[in-house]
Amino acid sequence: MKAAFERLSQFSARAWRRTSGAVRRHPWRTLAALPALAIAYVLVLVPFTPSIGDIKKAKQEQPTVVLSADGKELAVFKRANRDWVKLSDVSPHVVTALLATEDHRFYDHPGLDVIRTLRAAARTLAGDRQGGSTLTQQLARNLYPEDIGRAPTITRKLKEAITALKIEAVFSKDEILESYLNSVSFLYNAWGIQMAARTYFDKPADKLNELEAATLVGMLKGTSYYNPVLAPERAQQRRNTVLAQMVKHGKLPEAKFAELKDQPLKLDFERLPEFSGSAPHMTEYLRRWLFEWADKHDYNIYSDGLVVKTTIDSRLQALANQAVTRQADMLQAVADVEWGRSGAASFGTDPKAYVAQRAKVQPFEHYWNSRKDLVNAFIRETAEYRELRGQKVEDAEAIAQLRDDANFMQALRKRKTQLQAGFMALDPLNGQIRAWVGSRDYNDDKFDHVQQARRQPGSTFKPFVYGAAFEQGMSPMQQLMDAQMDIQIDKNKVWRPSDVGEGPTNQPMTLREGLARSKNTITAQLMMQVGPSRVASLARAMGVRQSKLDEVPSLALGTSPVTLKEMVSSFGTIANGGTYMEPVLVTSIEDRHGSTVETFGIAPAETALSAHAAMTLLDVLRGVVEEGTAVGLKHRFGITGDVAGKTGTTQDNTDGWFILMHPKLVAGAWVGFNDNRVTMRSEYWGQGSHNALLVVGDFFQQSFKGNLLDAKATFAAPRQKDLEPAPLLDRMNDWFSSVFSTPAAVSEPIVVTTPPARFEPPVLQPPPTALATPSVSPMSLPAPSSAPAATEPGLPPELARVPSFPRPLEPVRPAESVSGTQVYMQGSARPAPAPAATPSAIETRPAAEVVLAPRPAQGPEVIRVMPSSNANAGGSSFGGASSMGAGGSSGAASSAAISAPATPMTTPMTSAAEAPAAATGSPTGLSQ
Repeated sequence: MKAAFERLSQFSARAWRRTSGAVRRHPWRTLAALPALAIAYVLVLVPFTPSIGDIKKAKQEQPTVVLSADGKELAVFKRANRDWVKLSDVSPHVVTALLATEDHRFYDHPGLDVIRTLRAAARTLAGDRQGGSTLTQQLARNLYPEDIGRAPTITRKLKEAITALKIEAVFSKDEILESYLNSVSFLYNAWGIQMAARTYFDKPADKLNELEAATLVGMLKGTSYYNPVLAPERAQQRRNTVLAQMVKHGKLPEAKFAELKDQPLKLDFERLPEFSGSAPHMTEYLRRWLFEWADKHDYNIYSDGLVVKTTIDSRLQALANQAVTRQADMLQAVADVEWGRSGAASFGTDPKAYVAQRAKVQPFEHYWNSRKDLVNAFIRETAEYRELRGQKVEDAEAIAQLRDDANFMQALRKRKTQLQAGFMALDPLNGQIRAWVGSRDYNDDKFDHVQQARRQPGSTFKPFVYGAAFEQGMSPMQQLMDAQMDIQIDKNKVWRPSDVGEGPTNQPMTLREGLARSKNTITAQLMMQVGPSRVASLARAMGVRQSKLDEVPSLALGTSPVTLKEMVSSFGTIANGGTYMEPVLVTSIEDRHGSTVETFGIAPAETALSAHAAMTLLDVLRGVVEEGTAVGLKHRFGITGDVAGKTGTTQDNTDGWFILMHPKLVAGAWVGFNDNRVTMRSEYWGQGSHNALLVVGDFFQQSFKGNLLDAKATFAAPRQKDLEPAPLLDRMNDWFSSVFSTPAAVSEPIVVTTPPARFEPPVLQPPPTALATPSVSPMSLPAPSSAPAATEPGLPPELARVPSFPRPLEPVRPAESVSGTQVYMQGSARPAPAPAATPSAIETRPAAEVVLAPRPAQGPEVIRVMPSSNANAGGSSFGGASSMGAGGSSGAASSAAISAPATPMTTPMTSAAEAPAAATGSPTGLSQ
């Protein structure tokens, strides 16, 4: 390599010596050859400029159009946010001002103005840099920025001139002028004269007067420098310069100029939406996919006039948009009012009552003022703070400066306290997506809460556990003990799941009732029998295919973050009899002539769950809507069809979920804040059954009213709830006991031996098959082992809580507050017990805790079950409709040591004194 470089250097030196000698010997010949060299250089550049064919193609440029399944336009993919307008529809004042200022010999030159170019070159050499480009040259630069470039070099000017000559050969002068006016940028995502007129003066381009036309034309010299919004004085001076040029070239009388020059700008500024269409998040996702498709098939999505046909139903999409907007706005009012007051207050179970109270409070005032450290953390995460720190400003001073900036703090509070929502609906029979709402408003939040956001699903993940159990042959009528328990994880860790809102019943409970009431105690025992790896494998087979699932016991309570799209797709598998259908968004793509370029069929069906297990699971999920945590759906929205679903709530009311299945449509919603350190304040409104359920319920209600869904459609799954009815006397006895029962006495712990959990690697292909039933029945109760029983009233004071399985999300909340992942470690004091919850003082507690405890000296791993002294907490209500006492949310669930009061959450959102009262009729709030 070194030798080659030396040879090249020697050759270059010899060539230079020969050239220098030739110039010295023949100076006149050298001067005569310079023009030839220049011409040769220009000819070399010609292939590197747009071809005549490219320019003709630009003349016929057509954007891509996205259509719904029913033929409605959803979006148009254009190069910029422009509305093309014909030259005849542009005010003549704009044309006059443009030609007088930028190119008054436009109609006389062939694309290059030699006089102007030479004058500009002379002034530039004299130190007064001036542009000499004609409108045609500027259009060449606007149309082909990659080919021509922006650098101030001779090469760029030559490419610009060559392209301008080609444009003049293809376009007429009026066409060039029209293209120019529609291609220039006017800031604020306004491209072209039509969008500029609407942005700055709220009128179409043909209505612009002399002053308005001169203002917009004046911006072309430097849009940022002459921005009329941020620099009105400079913009006014530039406007008057344009008017003076019009006078100079005889386009404006002197008297008129004297009358106009002192008038103000008179802006009517409004930034237009950056993206339009009824499904902007979906179309943005589609745009990214279409880029890859177009590259492979040699198409341009901005100019080739493609027509993309999607599966979206424009009518259902409109109803979804309305439901998200209507319900999220009311839920925002709930959050604003609850966090705006220092004291606890409840205005009932109708969010409209909070809307009426909203004007009486400063939204989130109490939250913002009572959490100084958290607000400081918000500030440290901003670009403004990082910029100050980059200027060597100390931390305390930077925070103080930003806190004193009222506009900055107002924008920060709005961004952090804006409630968000996502919604998606699909046809379970073919996987075609019918509606997609990524956030409340695309212009405020472009983050897609359907496809991009990963949040903990909470109890909506429990159907995977029950589905795996039914696949193994378990019956929904099989019973497990609803009691406080320790579940041995390994030789050092014990998992202690429990439920919020109600104590354990200390009675056998069927799997059907356990899922309907979302009981963590039942789900945890079932998880240990089925095995985390089998549950994770089934979840992947049913539709959770992009998110990572941690194969740990707490996965049963929904601790691994997933997307809404994955969860709705998985519930679609249940509604489709256990057959997974990959979600489909595009059906075909056509070219500008209407010929089909490619058709996208339905992906092959994949059996994820046996038909028997799927129908059993679906029938059990009917109970969630009919008598479980979603019982309010039918009362509030009048939904009477054959539907099934599941609610979900995560730790500290961070995430609310609800997914509903109809024979022809499955729809789900997520509700929460982007920053999960901000949550709903009260336990009632923080639950999925009281936030996300409202969005889904609203959507289905309007869909039934509009006859877009058949209210009489039924699932193939038979109803099995009453296949084995209890004798009348037994049922009367059960009723009598439930009314007049006394608290059960604390008994000695019961030790139930279970098979060890299997953690085999998950396998998606082939699909899961039915496995043998465990050899030990979950209800067989052998005598207690000789291992020491945990009968002490609480844990030793030297134990302290530390995180076990960190939550794989943004580092925005302590990992130790994640539900179902706490452990106790020897070496420090355990937090003091929290007082019992009352209707006026509710605390949210973690769903489960893991205790580091000595392994028993003998015997296998065990589940220690200790009956609790607490009786069932009883019923709850939703909008006046009575329901059974709900089970534990995977996140918002209580957690307690054996025979001891529940420990408080690590970072409580409210104190007992300030916590809002529960909704009317609900002593502790409904958990799901």
